[in-house]
Amino acid sequence: MNKLLLSTLALSLAACAPTQNQSSGQPSAGQAHATPGATAPAGFRALAPLSAERRTSFARAEQVIDPARRYRAVLNTSKGAVTLELNAKAAPIAVNNFVFLALNHFYDGTRFHRVIEGFMAQGGDPLSTDPARREAWGTGGPGYSFMAEHNNGLRFNAPGVVGMARSASLDSQGSQFFITLGPADFLSGEYTVFGQVVAGQDVVNRLTRNYTSTVPIPGAGADVLNNVQILVSP
Repeated sequence: MNKLLLSTLALSLAACAPTQNQSSGQPSAGQAHATPGATAPAGFRALAPLSAERRTSFARAEQVIDPARRYRAVLNTSKGAVTLELNAKAAPIAVNNFVFLALNHFYDGTRFHRVIEGFMAQGGDPLSTDPARREAWGTGGPGYSFMAEHNNGLRFNAPGVVGMARSASLDSQGSQFFITLGPADFLSGEYTVFGQVVAGQDVVNRLTRNYTSTVPIPGAGADVLNNVQILVSP
């Protein structure tokens, strides 16, 4: 896959991420299939994985969610845990995709390969598990792509909003996602919002900044997403 490009307000940034409309300012991989230690909160239960081993290539995402139910994702990172509330009603395709990949251990050991101060933290590239392929980080995906749900009424108007990264084409979403570090409302209506951080924004805020608005920061590391636990409210 070629490196994906996005543009907003005439700026273009590489690596399959949203573009910023203003300038802003190798740890070892975690246990690939470790069982998250967090207990499911009241009213939720953990979903069992769909596969025993990590899978990184698919023809499509199988339907695994019921949009009428509530879903959360616990991102167990090398900096701590982050809990996302996934909005299956507003973005059922993106949420189903994220849940499907997580239940197949797709995200285990991937890195937050692009973190820009004051803007966003991006992860979800399966290539980022391999430090030797660092120049290719940001180009990977699950083997398929799907259409953006960009007009669902949700906005990037606060820190902790979770969105799908894509290229200039609306149908180029895959596995990569980002979490805002501050309001980025200029992305609203352009990129899919599918979740919100409900616990652990302090962890997101501590992720290593490894990108300027345009290029990687020399010598900066990339924090690891050890695994993702999916919770559902019966």
